[in-house]
Amino acid sequence: MAGLVAFSLTACGGGGGGIFGSVGLGGARDNVDTEEDVAEPILEGRDGMSQVGQTSVWDLFKRTDTGTTVKVNRYLWNASLDVLNFLPIQSIDPFTGVIVTGYGTPPGGGRAYRATVYIKDPALDARSLTVALASQGGPVAAGTQRAVEDAILARARELRIEDRRF
Repeated sequence: MAGLVAFSLTACGGGGGGIFGSVGLGGARDNVDTEEDVAEPILEGRDGMSQVGQTSVWDLFKRTDTGTTVKVNRYLWNASLDVLNFLPIQSIDPFTGVIVTGYGTPPGGGRAYRATVYIKDPALDARSLTVALASQGGPVAAGTQRAVEDAILARARELRIEDRRF
């Protein structure tokens, strides 16, 4: 039964490769050029069928300039890396301002934590920084999370003051 359903679905897939050959269903768009057909790229598939509007895996590596830039405060970024240096970094993206760490134990502590830091604004401001802190037992207390945010903000201010000296 499942094979019959799969066969009927592949046969109705259109594009002239199923049981209907090159005859379309209802005479729809078989040899008709429209503006939609011209605007979309036509790629040749393995079986020789055209794939309108589909892309390949290699299109992921083509650089497209959207003209948009995301600005991240460099002091908050560096301060986050300094304060959370005991945590192993799993993922880091300076363009979107996201730092994801794995579990690590702070010096002198016995509990393992992980953190996700999101810096969403170029201003050196508490509203620009979001820290999500969790232990292996679940989310941590709000006071602990606030203490980590305060430590990052204090370190960011120190870095900015050091920059002004030069």
